[in-house]
Amino acid sequence: MLKQKILNKAAGILTYGLTPPKSNNTPEKISEIAGKQIERIRDLPLDGLLIYDIQDEADRIGDERPFPFLHTVDSAVYANDYLRELQMPKIIYRCVGKYSKPELAEWITGKSRQDKYSVFVGASAKQQQVNIGLPEAYQMRSELNPNLLLGGVLIPERHSKYHDEHLRMIDKMDKGCQYFISQAVYNVETTKNVLSDYYYHCQNHHIDMVPILINLTPCGSIKTLEFMKWLGVNIPKWLENDLMNSQDILDQSIMLSKQIFEELLDFAVGKGIPIGCSVESVSTRKVEIEASIQMVQDIQGLFARHLVARI
Repeated sequence: MLKQKILNKAAGILTYGLTPPKSNNTPEKISEIAGKQIERIRDLPLDGLLIYDIQDEADRIGDERPFPFLHTVDSAVYANDYLRELQMPKIIYRCVGKYSKPELAEWITGKSRQDKYSVFVGASAKQQQVNIGLPEAYQMRSELNPNLLLGGVLIPERHSKYHDEHLRMIDKMDKGCQYFISQAVYNVETTKNVLSDYYYHCQNHHIDMVPILINLTPCGSIKTLEFMKWLGVNIPKWLENDLMNSQDILDQSIMLSKQIFEELLDFAVGKGIPIGCSVESVSTRKVEIEASIQMVQDIQGLFARHLVARI
């Protein structure tokens, strides 16, 4: 059970991430897309499903977006109305700045017989105009529904620039975050740096570490590579060279992602950091989606070998 694993601060949590279909699709088309996703996901060894809430990040970067921004179906609506058949916990992302205070309050307090999970996402840039800031959203959750199992975003790349991502994590934990999900990882050193600083800070201040899910995504084309870089994913030059010059960029990216995660898994397990994994495909291409599905199985195999061996 996802709730117990989070509350017990357990390693080995495994999730899969989905972006809802574009909102300009017909209801019939949305149902068709959801049906295909359900068929792919239903038998995977998952603890939960992430449903993303996307926002236009034009304020964050001046470069042209490789893929045009289009609004998607509301993540909670998609989870409740279209993916109801999937009997697993669903973590609903909320880009809190685009909602009014009454809208966010209504969702936070919405009655449900099931446990409620969410990851609150702040503005993509300081200059972005928002209705609600992340601190206020945390406060609303604390006051309106403290039982909502809240997660935070971890951005290893930000740690390379400001060297304080671990302190941001601690601050978010103080505000109610019980787990973290990283941005897609392709740089093992950057990620180990933030994990190391987080570990030693928690050790020195007698703080219990919470689960950290490392996000992995396959890259099956130069276009996908460009999009990941636009999103802010740090891809070392040597790795980018290997991908761009590979005979099969998708196979190469899968191999590298598994190597990266296995190194991070060994590093975290050795320190008792409760590491987990979340897999997604940032591309809508069938071949990349199917590769992400296979990656879930591969990561589960890594957990079985590395975590069970430690017990």
